[in-house]
Amino acid sequence: MTYEWAKEMNCAVTVCDTEGVILFMNDKACKTFAKHGDLIGKNLFDCHNLQSQAKIREMLETGGTNSYTIEKNGIRKMIYQTAWKKDEVVGGMVEISMEIPAEMPHYIRK
Repeated sequence: MTYEWAKEMNCAVTVCDTEGVILFMNDKACKTFAKHGDLIGKNLFDCHNLQSQAKIREMLETGGTNSYTIEKNGIRKMIYQTAWKKDEVVGGMVEISMEIPAEMPHYIRK
């Protein structure tokens, strides 16, 4: 699988397989987690609490999604996690983490 489209995006992209093994991290994700070393090939369950592990397992089993916002060190982020599929079979999960402003426009479209 090629991830060239995501390599230099201005958001962190991390992809894992159905066992939680990290297959890809783009440049921003690598920079975000640099203090943990090279995480590609490592299992993401090792760095998540039990509640987060359960949510990830649920997404991997159901093909579902999860989204939320966080704030850390004064930086707000939107986290979007979703199962990825190949031939309609869940192959793993992708997480996209993007910095967002404190105040953000919200539009209702018809």
